[in-house]
Amino acid sequence: MTAHVSIAQAKAGFANLVSRAQAGEKIIVTRKGKPVACIGPLAKPEAVVFGDLEGLYMAEDLSIPEEIIDEFYRKRS
Repeated sequence: MTAHVSIAQAKAGFANLVSRAQAGEKIIVTRKGKPVACIGPLAKPEAVVFGDLEGLYMAEDLSIPEEIIDEFYRKRS
């Protein structure tokens, strides 16, 4: 669901709008009836899937501790 609110309404009820956005609602903020901004929920961070970087290689001249490099190449189940 998308709601439209004026800047004055947004200013007066910002905390409420943030709560609505956190619940998944998209709110369009308008100035003189024209959309100028959007308040909405953040995208959920995607979990890191080990193996996503398979096929990538690190340059040999990086100054990274060996255990970090080993972790980079290690496969997870």
